[in-house]
Amino acid sequence: MALIMSATHSLRSPSQCLCTLTLTVVAIVTMWIAATPVANATTFNTDDVATHDHWQSMTLSLGGERHHRAVETHSYSDATLSVNTTSGVCDLPWLEMRVTLEQQQGESRTVNLVPTRLRIDERPVIDTMAEFITERGDDGFYAHFYLSDLETLMADMRQGEQLFLGFDQEEREPWYMTFSLKGADAAINRMLTQCEGSGA
Repeated sequence: MALIMSATHSLRSPSQCLCTLTLTVVAIVTMWIAATPVANATTFNTDDVATHDHWQSMTLSLGGERHHRAVETHSYSDATLSVNTTSGVCDLPWLEMRVTLEQQQGESRTVNLVPTRLRIDERPVIDTMAEFITERGDDGFYAHFYLSDLETLMADMRQGEQLFLGFDQEEREPWYMTFSLKGADAAINRMLTQCEGSGA
């Protein structure tokens, strides 16, 4: 399996990447998900929002449930990359990408499991898997990444400039996405501090 992003000039621009990704995601959702009545998605309250260059940090709450997030919303108009923690289990963060679809989804479902390659700047490529899911009543398409050492990845994100993603498409060329890490250091640090200080 060829390593992604081995040459910077081979990467497409973010707008080209997102266009390809969005069209592919819409096609996958159309093929795999049957239309069902739409219910309202769970909406969390967003508090304590702070901006850190291209990143933000915030707290999401609903009843006694509380999550803390560091999110990059700068690189794409309809896709975000985030690191998330939950109060009470702050040592178990997770990495998530969200792409906005054209309509709310009728079903919560795991759509696919896709080989994925991730790299920060010129560091070694991380080969992993991404689980693509939808949530009923939500217009997002989510990628959750299986990562054995997210602590090291977060440390690299704090020091890096860009995070590159490549999703396999079998015989077709991978989807490529690039997210800025400008401000990730402050956003991740604040997310962890907020989580650890939440007392839950």
